[in-house]
Amino acid sequence: MDLGFADATAVVVGGGSGMGLATARCMAADGARVAVVGRTAAALDRAVAQLTELGSPDAVALAGDVGDTDAVGRIFDAVAQRWGGGLNVLINAVGPTVRGTFEELTDAQWREAVDQGAMGMVHCVRAALPLLRRAEWARIVNFSAHSTQRQTVILPAYTAAKAMVTSISKNLSLLLARDEIMVNVVSPGSIATEALRGWASTVGVDGHDPYALMSAIDEHFGHPAHLPRAGLPDEVGPVAAFLASRRNSYMTGANVNVDGGSDFT
Repeated sequence: MDLGFADATAVVVGGGSGMGLATARCMAADGARVAVVGRTAAALDRAVAQLTELGSPDAVALAGDVGDTDAVGRIFDAVAQRWGGGLNVLINAVGPTVRGTFEELTDAQWREAVDQGAMGMVHCVRAALPLLRRAEWARIVNFSAHSTQRQTVILPAYTAAKAMVTSISKNLSLLLARDEIMVNVVSPGSIATEALRGWASTVGVDGHDPYALMSAIDEHFGHPAHLPRAGLPDEVGPVAAFLASRRNSYMTGANVNVDGGSDFT
């Protein structure tokens, strides 16, 4: 399906790996110029090589910490200088890494989760808005998490930060509707990212086996999906890419679960 990304410009924050990279790959294959943003230069360089091979005409890596407003300003200044004009797509796919029960978490860890999981998105949207408003068409897609709707005791700070993402995105969809900039949220369930596979290894499970991974999630958290396996980043990327595309012409303020099936919440 032609999603209308030919000659479009896109910034994917968290595009060096996982679901962010999967989304970037979909847009690159459809002809978008894609900038991937993250803190690890080596991962970004590998991502750019993939995007170039898929057909992105001007893929670029922009390293920086989106928790740092000065760094974010430099990133989007570089985007404006490289491509000129406006920016069509902003994807925010960065999530916090903080784990621990409510009683275990320190104040510093709560602040870290919010900074990683929500404030980085705020910084990027704020910096990108002048470029998005300048474009002929523009979309924002923010990654939340299905765990905001289905709690896990070791993720209270993570889910709180992701709930902020969902709430802020809903507000942005209202604010930016007058500019016809569509803002949507993707809420993945149990997806076999590096982080989830790493957790699986700590409980003696092969994280590369999506069926074993879902069994472990059921055993340890009691949150199985309706489907008997974990999802893959490449099953989330196309959903985010559609929401970010020109083909999405009337969908805004939505929170789309990609979770293998769950109770409606």
